[in-house]
Amino acid sequence: MHTFHAQSCTISSLYDKTTGSFQYVLSDDASAQAVIIDPVLDFDVMAGATSTQNADLLLNHVLESGLKVIWVLDTHPHADHFSAAPYLAGKLGARTAIGEKVREVQALWKGIYCLPDLPTDGSQWDRLLADGDEIMLGNSRLRVMLSPGHTLASVTYIGPGCAFVHDTLMMPDAGTSRADFPRGDAQALYRSIRSILALDPETQLFVGHDYGPNGREPREMATVEEQRKDNIHVGGNRTEAEFVALREKRDATLPLPKLMLHALQVNIRGGRLPELEACGRAFLRIPLDYFTPPAR
Repeated sequence: MHTFHAQSCTISSLYDKTTGSFQYVLSDDASAQAVIIDPVLDFDVMAGATSTQNADLLLNHVLESGLKVIWVLDTHPHADHFSAAPYLAGKLGARTAIGEKVREVQALWKGIYCLPDLPTDGSQWDRLLADGDEIMLGNSRLRVMLSPGHTLASVTYIGPGCAFVHDTLMMPDAGTSRADFPRGDAQALYRSIRSILALDPETQLFVGHDYGPNGREPREMATVEEQRKDNIHVGGNRTEAEFVALREKRDATLPLPKLMLHALQVNIRGGRLPELEACGRAFLRIPLDYFTPPAR
């Protein structure tokens, strides 16, 4: 765990090397109330096996720290890991939440996966969050900002002196996240990033992923000022048109995330696995010949 302090809050991060994902615990120092953001449910793609190693590390951390977790939050339906939100919420007596646009993501992927019985009303979560909604941790306020582009349902959680920017911004030397998933949009991504970079320059921005480019150790935080100055995709005076051209050119070369077709059918269910079939086992569905791989 890495620990950061921002005004009235403490942020602890846990890195999952397998998926390059950062998971966070944000706690209010005075009340010890906390939220968990973007927890990972482990999945071995070769064995088709799930486990709770990451989630249990988070669980042990909050219990040992004496924190009272009241919400488990996802920033969007992830394409690169399964969400451990329902597992942790069940263990901790917490509630789950995600951005309200998840209903549109559910409807989209319901069609791709051919899941006629999947509810697309967001009822898999305890609360759907709209732009401007707030969550209170003691006296600390966590504000929700809709941040579409990477996905249409992405949100940023803005706390005292900090923000959790999911897969919108990467670390400055890695730039930004892709915008080519179904209903992703590079123009919307640019505008979401500009809203994030309009926050106070000292705001600590915590990213969803880092892969240690050029051999450096993975890092999770850069300030707004550092992102404005040094981000290789949006730093300086790069225009919207320049960014969209750069992002779309790069996205055209990228393969789908290794776990995307596995993860989304779990994450549109709120992090729950498919129901058991008559044989007593659950199965994932992989749509064949729906997506086109990048040109070689």
